[in-house]
Amino acid sequence: MHAFDVLGDPVRRRILELLAEGEHASGEVVAVIADEFGISQPAVSMHLRVLRDSGFATVRPEGTRRIYAIDAAPLAEVDAWLHPFRRFWEQRLDALETEIARGRRSR
Repeated sequence: MHAFDVLGDPVRRRILELLAEGEHASGEVVAVIADEFGISQPAVSMHLRVLRDSGFATVRPEGTRRIYAIDAAPLAEVDAWLHPFRRFWEQRLDALETEIARGRRSR
């Protein structure tokens, strides 16, 4: 599965946001995602499996729990793919930073 196919799903993006904060047990991920998206435990497990199978997440057993963590390697590939396109927004972000700095000085 291509990285953008994985990242194209809002549930998987949200799971990655959770994992970016640190490791989480599968039950913790299910609780958050089920609450926010209104989907079942098996549906969340399917998304976790896609993330694991595509290399975006790792899992390790800890007793009866499964602990998920983010794997940054596929994200580095996405970052590398985005590199040629950064010029379209970096100048605008630099200009915004300048305007914010000016606003701070005027206060």
